[in-house]
Amino acid sequence: MKIYRLIGIITTLQQKKTVTAPYLAEKFEVSRRTISRDIEDICKAGIPLVTTQGAGGGISIMEGFSLDTTVFTQQELAAILTGLKSLDSVSRSASGENLVRKLGGSQSSCMAEHMAIDLASHYKDDLAAKLEQIKYAIETSRCLAFRYYYEKGESDKLIEPCQIVFKWSDWYVFGFCKQRQDFRLYKLRRLWNLQVTEQPFSPREVPEEKKHFGSHMTDDYMVTAVYDPSLKYRLVEEYGPDCFTPQEDGRLYAEWGFTTPEQALEWFLRFGRKVTVLEPPEMVERIKAELEAARNLYSQPKT
Repeated sequence: MKIYRLIGIITTLQQKKTVTAPYLAEKFEVSRRTISRDIEDICKAGIPLVTTQGAGGGISIMEGFSLDTTVFTQQELAAILTGLKSLDSVSRSASGENLVRKLGGSQSSCMAEHMAIDLASHYKDDLAAKLEQIKYAIETSRCLAFRYYYEKGESDKLIEPCQIVFKWSDWYVFGFCKQRQDFRLYKLRRLWNLQVTEQPFSPREVPEEKKHFGSHMTDDYMVTAVYDPSLKYRLVEEYGPDCFTPQEDGRLYAEWGFTTPEQALEWFLRFGRKVTVLEPPEMVERIKAELEAARNLYSQPKT
């Protein structure tokens, strides 16, 4: 990606002071014309570069520039490299690793090894393919078509993609739904048969309130329950070490909110006999009904 190359050029100039365009073109495996455009973009971003002719000449950062010889500190560059390499975990390329290699294995790349971020999952191959298609659709302003599966069923969607989002430990595509005539967030694990269509679109202005993904979601459905001590690690993982009160019998008392009753039901059912819901009464009844339905299912004669 271009941003990788721009960062690489700036870092190279910090290290070598003066370099030639042919050197940069060979190092980053692009044409000299591309390097010329990159130099212009770096200057437009506020970092003044100068070109000198003759023996010993080349491209360098303007002497006396306010940032002196340091555009990025070692810690800042390490953070950038860590972020770029984390994207490699969900990509079919290795752009982050290539950038580290082209920077010559500097101290910053070693510092970046102190933290590893893997954004992939057990379905990495499908995820990487989807991300590539979505990025292409956004860059070329083409609509996406896919089959979407959700709680109420499944349906075919046609959207104008705006952004790829990583939130709530999962990947989403944010876009304008042609059927709903509104902006929506779609989980990539729930969409299949993804296709980039030939239908073009003009990028829309996203309303400010739509930019805050999930800001409309509240946790005001309160439920109290007591948990078996063996579930302590799950409570800490989800809500932190101060989310419960130990009881005399060793069980853990907790009260917190859920977005919907359905979310609460799903949460409690996963723990079976290791949790007892106390309040509200309607949640107690819903859990009883679910358990009774499951008992009846397994009580039926096998066919």
